Amino acid sequence: MNPTIEKFGFPQSLVAEFDHWVVLARPAQPTLGSLVLAARSAATAFGELPAEAHAELKTVTAAIEAALSEAVDYAKINYLMLMMVDHEVHFHVIPRYDGAREWESREFVDVGWPKVPDLGHAVALEREDLMKLVEWLKGYF
Repeated sequence: MNPTIEKFGFPQSLVAEFDHWVVLARPAQPTLGSLVLAARSAATAFGELPAEAHAELKTVTAAIEAALSEAVDYAKINYLMLMMVDHEVHFHVIPRYDGAREWESREFVDVGWPKVPDLGHAVALEREDLMKLVEWLKGYF
């Protein structure tokens, strides 16, 4: 696995895996169900990924959207490819909704709605809560 995948807690944070991609629960949750979709490749530019990785995105994004739709009933979904700190190809997947969602007696408000997501305003999940979130999300994949 590449350093970006490891930084986001693989294998403990693993929600789903595919041939060319892994889906990880994001430890900082700007909205409930926020994920990291990371390429298994060491590529640091989107265009460097093999054609098979690009083709598989259809399957992966469909699975993510179906799972998060059921889990958090999002209104929109944002795929943010920032790669400023963590250099290998990855997206931050942020389900967007008006208002709040509740999970495990915690409230997750989409502070940026309906504009750009506010990544700095996130619920930080500690190890035990992150593991609960991973198991909960796995049930939708």
